[in-house]
Amino acid sequence: MSLTTSEKLQIIGKTWNIESTGVVPYTIEIGQPHFATNEFFDNDAAELKWHENYHRQRQGVVDFDMPNIKPNLGIGTIAAAFGCQLRVNNEADPWTVTLIDAQCREKVYDLQPPDPDDNPIFDKVRERLGYLQKHGSMPLRLVNVASPLLTASMIWDYTDFMMSLLTSPKEVHHLLDMTTQATIDYVNLQLDTITDLHSMGHEVLCVPREVGLRVSDDTAALLSPDLYREFGVKYNAKLADAFGGVVVHSCGDCSRVVSAMLETPGLKGLDLTMPQNSDWTALKSAAGQVVLSLRHYFWDHGEQVVDPVAYTRTLIDAFGTTGVFIVTSVPEAGQARDLGRQLWNMLGEPAPANLKFPGVGD
Repeated sequence: MSLTTSEKLQIIGKTWNIESTGVVPYTIEIGQPHFATNEFFDNDAAELKWHENYHRQRQGVVDFDMPNIKPNLGIGTIAAAFGCQLRVNNEADPWTVTLIDAQCREKVYDLQPPDPDDNPIFDKVRERLGYLQKHGSMPLRLVNVASPLLTASMIWDYTDFMMSLLTSPKEVHHLLDMTTQATIDYVNLQLDTITDLHSMGHEVLCVPREVGLRVSDDTAALLSPDLYREFGVKYNAKLADAFGGVVVHSCGDCSRVVSAMLETPGLKGLDLTMPQNSDWTALKSAAGQVVLSLRHYFWDHGEQVVDPVAYTRTLIDAFGTTGVFIVTSVPEAGQARDLGRQLWNMLGEPAPANLKFPGVGD
């Protein structure tokens, strides 16, 4: 069944309000992740062309996604604005070269927060957004938004940063104060630039502006609940205060820290990579308190081949249908069209037997 954009947004909005709609919004991505590689990082035209081709592939896919552009520059953008070198490559998003390690922790006090009005990285963000708006016709997501904690872990050698949470908390908090304000400035400059906003995040989950800001907080999975309370909750709460709420994503196994995540003032949702989470019992405590985006891309399962329909059914049986999003993927466009029909039969309204799904069975 083909829903209009207005109908999709209405259901998505009610889901964010944890209202029962009788429908579970789901999105199906196609293929491997699209990275900010050498081919795309400095080539706005190539980035736009990729998205135009991608959404042509998606024609006929029945789900809750809408044509939009992810203006990807990699998750290290805010760290780069502090002076970290970005190593653009041919395989993944740019790698970030750290500025602080065990031999120079005191350098944290020499760091200067980026000026949102005079910074070459932030200028690059504006230029990319401006090009995509001028030459494209689709609404934009935000350029990649890392949490203050994740940005700090890219500025500071990762292993030593983790140790410093215990040994040098004063220095870590100093850095987190700066990365939090830099994140707020970075998002605001994008909101000042974007005239047609699709989502307050950089991934496929649609986060309306009134919900708040989605951040990637991938460091969370490695922390104890107490460490996350001290170094994660406090600063994500400041983002929630600035933007009217916060949605937190973390790859990895978050089952140990979800109780601490739920203590975040202004938390609106958790965006979780389900095959990586070992203890769903711990995650179930979040159901009904906040919105849950339950992700299972085909590569999240490693070498195991998993039926996405059966796995989605397992998720729905465990977490219910209210305040839940499903985010999944398949390698090919034809598979996405088939999966869209199957998931609509499971998660949407019962489809009439004579309903024709575009691109399916043609």
